[in-house]
Amino acid sequence: MVRQHTSRGPAPHGHVTLAQVAQRAGVSAQSVSNALNNPDRLAPETRKRILAAVEELGYEPNLSARALRNRSSSLIAFKMRPSRPDKASLLMDDFLYVLNAAAVEAGYHLILCHAEDGPAGEIKAYRDLLKKTSIDAFVLAETHHNDDRVAALRSWGVPFASFGRSWDGDDSLAWVDVDGRAGTRAATDHVAAQGHTRIGHIGWLAESELGQDRREGWLDACRERDLETDLQAAVVDSLEAGCQAAHRMLDASRPATALVCASDTLALGVMRALHERGLRPGVDVAITGYDDSPTAALVSPGLTTLRQPIDEVGRQLIQAIDNLMAGDPRQPQHVLLEPELVVRGSSLPGPRTHTS
Repeated sequence: MVRQHTSRGPAPHGHVTLAQVAQRAGVSAQSVSNALNNPDRLAPETRKRILAAVEELGYEPNLSARALRNRSSSLIAFKMRPSRPDKASLLMDDFLYVLNAAAVEAGYHLILCHAEDGPAGEIKAYRDLLKKTSIDAFVLAETHHNDDRVAALRSWGVPFASFGRSWDGDDSLAWVDVDGRAGTRAATDHVAAQGHTRIGHIGWLAESELGQDRREGWLDACRERDLETDLQAAVVDSLEAGCQAAHRMLDASRPATALVCASDTLALGVMRALHERGLRPGVDVAITGYDDSPTAALVSPGLTTLRQPIDEVGRQLIQAIDNLMAGDPRQPQHVLLEPELVVRGSSLPGPRTHTS
């Protein structure tokens, strides 16, 4: 006759069963399940006794079995794009880290998706991933007008939330975004407060909704002060483009004395242009960027820029996914966060030999 092992103390790792926990706590297996998954169904003392048995025995729930029962994999997919050597910002690298941390904390796992460039390639990658892997939800980034990814995921009935608002005014889309308009307005207000009246803007091409949003903040601040808005450029996001745009604005008959840029990459290009002309950032021409890239604090003088609250973006996106997964009937989550102006020497008058 085989005797059941009843000695107290932890069982070998990975071999403790739900039934053993139930026996130790003197309850049913269903009560143990409720203690772990639906604690409000139990009396506080009963749940406390069960959790003590769980800890004592070293019980770890079988997440795979739970996923099968709930038809849930706890996997969230995100398409990662490669970093570019000509861009200063590592924003999406930081975003990936905080998104993964927030997902793990909420009980999910992040899976990265590789896709060819363009919406069609991304949609194909999503479809292939869904065929091969049980994905609970997707996180999108870099939203735009008439976003085909949104239509595709909706047609497949897959939950998703986006880092970036709906530029089509779609209230049914769950999104988290950073207020670029408020950010560039704050940067423009800052350089205007230093006495600048010829404030130019170097932004992205017209097809970039995000770029247009940031440009509007510069326009708002200039119009409020009755400042001219003739000094503006829409260029690709590269050091060289920022440099050339700066040269054009500094060659104008009434040249810029301050340049507000849509990215740190463009702002660093402006700094290069000033160096080529023997001018000093901050002292001769004020410069602001956007994204607070690692380089912003390393150059001399340090680059005044806008820091996005990426940690909060990640947490809010996972919360939005969690709400969708739970079937929350409320309006999908819309969160617009404000960036923080980080003032350094590139926008301040007077000689600067180090970053603040």
